[in-house]
Parts: sequence; C-alpha cells; structure tokens
Amino acid sequence: MIEIKNLTKRFAQHTVVDDLSFRVGQGEVLGFLGPNGAGKSTTMKMLTGFLAPTAGSASVLGFDVQRQTLQAQRRIGYLPEGAPCYGDMRVRGFLEFIAEVRGFRGAEKRRRVEWAVAQVELERVLGQTIDTLSKGFKRRVGLAQAILHEPPVLILDEPTDGLDPNQKHQVRELIKRLARDKIVIISTHILEEVSAVCTRAVVIAAGRLLADGTPFELESRSRYHQAVTLVGDAELDRAALAALPGVVGVEENPLEHSLTLLAAPGAVIFPQVNQLIHARGWHVRELDVERGRLDEVFRSLTRGEAA
Repeated sequence: MIEIKNLTKRFAQHTVVDDLSFRVGQGEVLGFLGPNGAGKSTTMKMLTGFLAPTAGSASVLGFDVQRQTLQAQRRIGYLPEGAPCYGDMRVRGFLEFIAEVRGFRGAEKRRRVEWAVAQVELERVLGQTIDTLSKGFKRRVGLAQAILHEPPVLILDEPTDGLDPNQKHQVRELIKRLARDKIVIISTHILEEVSAVCTRAVVIAAGRLLADGTPFELESRSRYHQAVTLVGDAELDRAALAALPGVVGVEENPLEHSLTLLAAPGAVIFPQVNQLIHARGWHVRELDVERGRLDEVFRSLTRGEAA
C-alpha cells in the first residue's frame, strides 16, 4: 500500500499541497487529476523522496519515504514530469547506466534492458543520442528506465505526454498489464486517460483533495448522468419530451437535429423516452444514454462550483 497522511508543502508563504491524505492498494491504477498548478507534481516529488514535505508523511509498502528513503525508492519506478534524461548519452548506454545504478550486472543487466526496450518499442533508436529523439521517444526512454527494475510501485507523471495516438494506446495497454500486480499512480490532465486506464481517480486543486472515486462514480456526479440524446427528424416534440417524468431540462443542437434530455438526480428516463418515441411514431436515427461527462465534473470541481 501507498499511504499519504496530511501531506503539506509550503514554499515561503505559498501552500502548494494542503493537508492531503489518501491510500492506494495493489492492483489499483490511480489517476491523479488537477489543473495546472494544483500540486500534482509536487506531491509526486514528495512521494518519491525528491522533495521533503513541510508537514505530514508518505509511506511506500510500509517504508516511510523520509526516514527510509532508499528502501522506498528501490520499490518505485518513477517517470518525472518532462522525462529528464542525459541528452548526450545514447539510448542503450543510458538504459545500461540506469540498470547498473539499480545494481544489475552482466547477463541480468542485458536482460533487464532488452525487456524494457521491448515493452516500449525502442529498438530502432537504441544507437541515437537522447537529444536527437522526438518528444515522444524521449518519453518512452523515460518510461523504459522507470520499469527496468520491474518495481512493485509505478509513479508516472504525464506518461503519454507527447505521444501519438498509437503510442498512447500502447503505453496504456502496458500500464494495464503492469497494474495486475503493482500499484500505479498516474498524474495527468488528459481526462480520457482516466476512463481508458484508471480504476480510481483523485481530483485536487490548490493542493486540496476535492473528490475520490471510480471513474463511474465521478461521471455519475455530472448533470449529464443518465441523459438521453435523440437524433432525428424535425418532428420531435420538445414540449412532450420535456414533460416526461424525471426530465429536468432539454438542450437542443439544431445543426445535428438533436435533443439532449437531462435527468433528475437518481432518475432513469430512457424507458419513458423510448415509449414516447414508439407511441408517436417518430423516426429517430440515434438514441444514446450517457454515463456522464468527466470533463464537466472536473471543471465543476476545480472551479469550486460543486457542493
């Protein structure tokens, strides 16, 4: 387990992380969400022992990060923000250097490097210096060094930043595979990453915890949770749809000839909508039920609009 208790970080009079507490268990992929300046990277740096907290504590698999720093760090694979590497080193040489720092020698060092290279598909750039790589390949080198020692804990700061859609998919699938027997924390501002990879999400702003739950639980806080969208002909009767039990609002998109019916909290309106469509004989090309919109929940939370 990773446990953060009342973690606080101040720089002069500015509080970046404010009394933050949460736990993460084995097999969980935690999405750590927040706007720019929310305190995500600072929290990551304290959790990995690179930055001392002003107050509070963090432990990794039972090792206190401040008092047992090396024991905790040996169990962590860390991809920092920006994936900093030694730019004048070649990719293979850099990964071999990291393997040696981790204590691997001889055949075991080669095996570890080859395994990490294969996981993120770096074979064709092994002979290049890191400075000559694209942003996406630099990110993949950073990810390779983070997983090279096969740690039980992965802490990844923006792991898909700079990757193209195919590379993003590959990295997300890798994270899913690794997460089966690991703890994974992903700091990200890409909300689709949460739905694609994470089993749980924490939202912070101004260093404070605002929400903690599964992606579905967060989506269910959206005003579009259980909303029904109809795409059809101009004959759709907006007034009749708005009068259905459980419908609390109607949003219209004239360009797409669509209506979105908003459901009251806890209400399921699809059966009534479907019954009315059949009763009136309307021609409907599309009929969708929404789980909720994570981006809307995120904006609401981080702007202080949620209760």
